[in-house]
Amino acid sequence: MSTRGVRGATIATANEADAILAATRELLLAIRDANPSMQTEDLASILFTVSDELDAVYPAQAAHQLEWSGIPLICAREIPVPGGLHNCIR
Repeated sequence: MSTRGVRGATIATANEADAILAATRELLLAIRDANPSMQTEDLASILFTVSDELDAVYPAQAAHQLEWSGIPLICAREIPVPGGLHNCIR
């Protein structure tokens, strides 16, 4: 069994639950499609971070919507660096 990390980022169109979840689902599916040998059973955990202004919903909810079950999920905030990317989900 190998261990690897996968990273991606996207932008939500607004601080609204639907926009955050849509962007997160798109990101998760793009990561899955770019790594065809990766199965959700292979994932040890997923760490989501959001820029400071995104607080309408936990992006981890998008993984539940995709039925990515059995994976520990956590959400955190990015450090609010001046000039940083807004509405960013990583």
